[in-house]
Amino acid sequence: QVQLVESGGGLVQAGGSLRLSCAASGGIFSIKSMGWYRTAPGKQRELVATITSGGSTNYADSVKGRFTISRDNAKNTMYLQMNTLKPEDTAVYYCHAGTFTLVYWGQGTQVTVSS
Repeated sequence: QVQLVESGGGLVQAGGSLRLSCAASGGIFSIKSMGWYRTAPGKQRELVATITSGGSTNYADSVKGRFTISRDNAKNTMYLQMNTLKPEDTAVYYCHAGTFTLVYWGQGTQVTVSS
């Protein structure tokens, strides 16, 4: 079992920055990839960014150049640095971890960007 705990959400003005953290515990050695997803009001959950155990990254077009995903293996923690935030980035952000056979989700953290 893998447990994921997000932190770092909050309220920020447009153009501002936030950094989300996702601390992993449990069966962390089985994790092959991690990522961030978000669910905006009235919309389906969508991919924001992913990072593999080898460090390869992938981003949604809407966040490229503004968001950076990273992981600190020594701390078992993944980060999402979000810069130049826009009101349309407002959503609940979820941490995701995948093994060969299972996926895990955090409880989510709210990010609200005011115009």
